[in-house]
Amino acid sequence: MKSLMNDVSVVWLMLWMANNIGVTLLNKASFSTVDFHYPYFLSFVHMVCNSIGSVIVFRSIEKDARTGRTGFFQSLLGTINRKKLKDSGRKYIVGFSVVFSLNIAVGNVSLRHVSVNFNQVMRSLVPAITILMGLCLGKYISNRRIIAVIPVVIGVAMATFGDNVFSALGLFYTVLCILLASLKVVASGEMLTGSLKLHPVDLLGHMAPLAMVQCIFLSFVTGEIGEIASREDLYTSFYPAAVVLTIVEFSRFR
Repeated sequence: MKSLMNDVSVVWLMLWMANNIGVTLLNKASFSTVDFHYPYFLSFVHMVCNSIGSVIVFRSIEKDARTGRTGFFQSLLGTINRKKLKDSGRKYIVGFSVVFSLNIAVGNVSLRHVSVNFNQVMRSLVPAITILMGLCLGKYISNRRIIAVIPVVIGVAMATFGDNVFSALGLFYTVLCILLASLKVVASGEMLTGSLKLHPVDLLGHMAPLAMVQCIFLSFVTGEIGEIASREDLYTSFYPAAVVLTIVEFSRFR
């Protein structure tokens, strides 16, 4: 039984890694190849996909409850209980949604100023920073876990050596991105295993709509919406639409 759970965890980890790399490469392509340089709007697209995906899962679960059957999503994700949050829980979700949306938005902004290789090297520091944050919060971190992070950082740096292109502004955004990513890991861990004990899909369902509103607000105030509306080539050319739609597909499974 334990071996089976480990195998399932490995499969989910590999799927997450594949989607994470895919979204990163597609985001970079949208900025450099098809000239879709709107990071906040792209983040809004991510949040829309996450919101729709969570709604589909919950609708499927409601149908399973009526029919008494175990549907596809419950078979894949296990039992998912939609929890009603108290005021304190809602405050945690709002705070987490801000960190979540800023992490994606700032990450997309950084990709405009740095190479994918440099982005991945810096992102490999997230586990180390997460451990450091955990220690600051008084959590116990085993020596094995700390040592295991070292070869990950070195391995990524060696694999991507030679094309670490970045600007001073890009470095700032990337450092901010990895700090937000580490904070997101710590915060999500607290909500998944702490007092709230939310299922990951339930957490996504609560958080994604809020992050979606925040991202489209940032897109509006920075002038992205107006620029997108004024660019006829985005609606007449197939390639930009194809890249954005592909990002949508990856986002649904992220």
